[in-house]
Amino acid sequence: MTKKIHPMPLGVELRADIEVRERAKPYRARIRWADPGTKKRPSVSEAFETREEAEDWIEKIRQAALRGVDPKMATATLAEYGKASLELALRGIEPKTRDPYLAGWRRRVLPAVGHLPVTMITAGVADRAVGSWIADGCSKSTVKNTLAVWGRLMEQAVRDELIDRNPVQVSGWQRMFDQVEDELEDPRALALPDWKTLVALADGLVAASHGEYRGWGDVVIFAACTATRIGEVSGCRVGDIDVDDWVWTLRRQTTPGPGGMQDKGTKGRRARRIPIIEDIRPMVRRRIEAANGKADARLFRGPRGGRISTGVLRDATHWDEVVAKLGYEHLRRHGLRHTGLTWFADAGVPVHRLQRIAGHTDPRITQRYLHPDIKALIEDGKLLSEHLRSPSGPHLRVVG
Repeated sequence: MTKKIHPMPLGVELRADIEVRERAKPYRARIRWADPGTKKRPSVSEAFETREEAEDWIEKIRQAALRGVDPKMATATLAEYGKASLELALRGIEPKTRDPYLAGWRRRVLPAVGHLPVTMITAGVADRAVGSWIADGCSKSTVKNTLAVWGRLMEQAVRDELIDRNPVQVSGWQRMFDQVEDELEDPRALALPDWKTLVALADGLVAASHGEYRGWGDVVIFAACTATRIGEVSGCRVGDIDVDDWVWTLRRQTTPGPGGMQDKGTKGRRARRIPIIEDIRPMVRRRIEAANGKADARLFRGPRGGRISTGVLRDATHWDEVVAKLGYEHLRRHGLRHTGLTWFADAGVPVHRLQRIAGHTDPRITQRYLHPDIKALIEDGKLLSEHLRSPSGPHLRVVG
């Protein structure tokens, strides 16, 4: 599965030189050596802006070779280093833990940072990678397992003395997860402005997808108009939709897990009821008919019948390119939920009912979706209540 590590034979002489060229990085450092086993003369090289950087690079390779580290491994990308060292880094891990670790390595670490040299991975790189995984809807356990396998490999790189310290020690990512999930700062700023923009987004994503699959646009519009997460949309079954009252009883979500996509309970572990507005009822009815009305059939599926995740939606529709073209570079899939909640709030839905639609346990999170003028009025009301209940205020008597 993984190739073996071939230690550098001790005593092998390394030859180094620095070539000056007319380039943006003019100093090209090169290391050559003769492999006594194969009789081949491999080499590694890298360009630098200054001679001092080139000399430092050569010295690090020499020191690594003295410890038996192949010079090619000392300059390897994370993907290359992982092929040689991941098994060693995971020694002692139980099989039930290895599976989610390896899934995180293949599905998240390699696509995000596998192309980077091990020596160029910094804490900032790790922070941004974690942020992107959270924004893509990965669960806390998924992020935890992904960081664990990445961190263990970087610890191995420290032991091999390729790097001085492990940069994958991301702290505070749980709070980052909560901020992305509930957008504790200003969720209104992440919402689309109007229906026309939402339709343009849906149409653009469909046009960019292979075969122009209309289902991607249906998912986007449904998520925004119900203020739900992509995983919740994916978990929707035909039987969850009441076409008499046009209410969706949201009971489950579909999320990535060991072995593939899995259904589980909602984030708050409680079902909630969401109105289906008149504008999307024809689309919902069309999808119910396409599923032959089977109660346990998924309302939304991929073009080949697979379950949908935020990552699948992003990749299949070239999401980043489409939203950038529309001028909404900040928009992530979770922004569709922010859009719906902002629209519900602006339509005048009372806070207590908006909280039930959103599934929030904390009403303070829901209040962040209110228009600033409404929030100010609520705060004014709280000030008056506090005044009436204070010892210095007028005597409060319940009437009615």
